[in-house]
Amino acid sequence: MLEVRDLYVGYYKDLHILQGVSVAAQKGKITTILGANGVGKSTLLKAIYGFLKPASGEIILDGEDIIGTPTHKRIDLGISYIPQQPGIFRWMTVEENLELGAWTFRNDRARIKRKLEENYERFPMLKDRRKSKAGELSGGMQRMVEVGRTLMTDPKLILVDEPTAGLAKLLSEEVYEMLTRLRDEEGITIILVDQEIRQALKIADYVYVLELGRNRFEGPVEEFTDLKKAFWA
Repeated sequence: MLEVRDLYVGYYKDLHILQGVSVAAQKGKITTILGANGVGKSTLLKAIYGFLKPASGEIILDGEDIIGTPTHKRIDLGISYIPQQPGIFRWMTVEENLELGAWTFRNDRARIKRKLEENYERFPMLKDRRKSKAGELSGGMQRMVEVGRTLMTDPKLILVDEPTAGLAKLLSEEVYEMLTRLRDEEGITIILVDQEIRQALKIADYVYVLELGRNRFEGPVEEFTDLKKAFWA
């Protein structure tokens, strides 16, 4: 579905964080990217989403190179992004936050209503709290709002950056369960960047480990059962 080939990306000219990274994400699977802080995991997601322009390399989505495609067009192609830092608007209601995900079709009220109902069916707890301020929710439910907002555009690929950062263990488990359901019940492809190695491996199908901006290891999750490859230190 998505293939990144020999990607060089940086925040400054001639200073590349990613140095020839290649990854592939299979349709309907969770591909997990592991590595120490600063190796380029989040940079990779930003490049795929269009926030960063690669110096060279290819990003192939369903057979087409999307390197030159702007971010808003990548959303139309079915790519969504959930950043590490919470992106909800705390002073707005749950429903208002969800509706922001429908910005590209904001004048189509019938479609917005339909997508809201789909989210409430998917996440009944959000329906119960739809008029509550998002800032009043638990960390896990706030992540649920972010995922629900992302799903308003019917993505086929979701880029997820450290979804449980700062969450308690119980709330973290809820987030991982939610990602698993999106894969198993809805067939959504997920690229997951994570520091919670053990939890990430529990839901992964395929794993890449990056080191200093380059590929170090890769393989099906079964090859990482002893964690020797996943722990890079």
